[in-house]
Amino acid sequence: MSKTMTWAQATTARPWRATLLYRVAAALRAASDLADRRAQALAQAREAAATFAGTVEFHAVHGEAGAPEGALYVDGVLVGVTEGVTRL
Repeated sequence: MSKTMTWAQATTARPWRATLLYRVAAALRAASDLADRRAQALAQAREAAATFAGTVEFHAVHGEAGAPEGALYVDGVLVGVTEGVTRL
């Protein structure tokens, strides 16, 4: 004995809970993607900082005319001056 099945389109709408669950899942997926992008950017920034191969130099003015006290140079470029430094 075989049963015949009809292939009619379902007339009932999806329950509101299912729609709510789909939206919550989409929001969680978007938050996860955002956290993943931020983590990758942070990892790249840390990697770039760890691979810094520049030379950091501190110069006191002992005999150099024109160099400020406590000057901070990176690769020969003045990047800052330490305030209140009289000797290094």
